[in-house]
Amino acid sequence: MYALIETGGKQYRVEEGQAIYIEKLAADEGETVTFDKVLLINKEEGTVVGTPVVDGAKVTGKVEKHGKGKKVTVFKFKPKKNYKRKQGHRQPFTKVVIEKIEA
Repeated sequence: MYALIETGGKQYRVEEGQAIYIEKLAADEGETVTFDKVLLINKEEGTVVGTPVVDGAKVTGKVEKHGKGKKVTVFKFKPKKNYKRKQGHRQPFTKVVIEKIEA
């Protein structure tokens, strides 16, 4: 059984017991979070597709940790104009372990 959820402007395919890295959530470590935007649920009986979301479906997970991803270097350069700018960025994330899929 798996589900498609939407959070942080992205869609994720999740199963029970799976750990996912998503955009940072405003929840403390150890808290339980609920994802209400469930777009699709696949069970043994068949697939339920939402229009746009599945009614009464929710996915719960537990926040395991917060962190930052690997550094991405942004380098701007214009030839012959003595223009160079170097900047780094680390995207914050939240690691969530999926506990239950309810349909």
